[in-house]
Amino acid sequence: MSALETMMPPVQRAAVNGVEIAYYEAGPRTGVPVILCHGFPELAFSWRHQIKALADAGRWVIAPDQRGYGLSSKPEAVTDYDIDHLTGDLVALLDHLGVEKAIFMGHDWGGIVVWQMPLLHPTRVAGIIGLNTPFLPRAPADPIAIMRKRFGPDMYIVWFQNPDEPEAVLGHDTAKTMRFFMRKPAALTAGAGLSGEGDGGSSFAFRDMLRDWDGKTGSEQLLTPDELAVFADAFRDGSFFGPVSWYRNFTRNWARSESLPTRIDDLPCLMITAELDAVLSPAMAEPMVHFVGDLETHMVSGSGHWTQQEKPEDVNRLTLDWLDRRFPK
Repeated sequence: MSALETMMPPVQRAAVNGVEIAYYEAGPRTGVPVILCHGFPELAFSWRHQIKALADAGRWVIAPDQRGYGLSSKPEAVTDYDIDHLTGDLVALLDHLGVEKAIFMGHDWGGIVVWQMPLLHPTRVAGIIGLNTPFLPRAPADPIAIMRKRFGPDMYIVWFQNPDEPEAVLGHDTAKTMRFFMRKPAALTAGAGLSGEGDGGSSFAFRDMLRDWDGKTGSEQLLTPDELAVFADAFRDGSFFGPVSWYRNFTRNWARSESLPTRIDDLPCLMITAELDAVLSPAMAEPMVHFVGDLETHMVSGSGHWTQQEKPEDVNRLTLDWLDRRFPK
């Protein structure tokens, strides 16, 4: 049996919002459910430690493979991955489950999605937990143009705007790609800090970093071979088109957000940062106090980007403590 089968609840499927979403559910169907939203390049499997801990604590928890990922549908149009579709899937999943409101917890890209939920669907949100990804105010200009000017054309988010090449490069050897990404912080962040401010230099040029990586150097792997195989198999079978297309909607999402609220008020929010995350540093969350009215923040020491997998005990402790105080059973 694969690690997916031994470490996750049985997969379920829901026809929602024009796609089929695969999801994993655990715990008693009582109280306010917690919806766990993964990032790039991840899966619902990334939350395996939180699913067990929340369920064991008597919490209702649901983790979907979001559209384009894992066992869920993979639409063929880039625009099928914009923020309206991504948040709409979560609302439709609530409808499928017969739930009025949920607490949404998101990591990486999933964090972007869950912080948009109270702006786009305020009546369906009971609380928000951001993991690594902070709530950020709307950019003053097209974010892709800003990143291109600041970091250059090879910075991964800018490079992802190109058709075909990113998914071909990432998908060439998905086992190597996932070993490259899923490393402990000292390995992945060495020499990869956000550089090039003001001089057009590139940073986080994953295309070149992946090409030049020999698969061994600086390779302190985070996951077991069986765990890595779950990710490698999923992206080999499902391709990177959908996941990369989330990034191809940055400009579209920015234009869409012009009329949205600029603050989140009257909503319990928890922000968990990671000390050694080179992409989403704790400093990025500091301005949140000016935009989120009911905010509690904690930092996980010694963790890089993959916090729920690197430091699951810390994430579970902080999450359950906050839930017990703000949403007592």
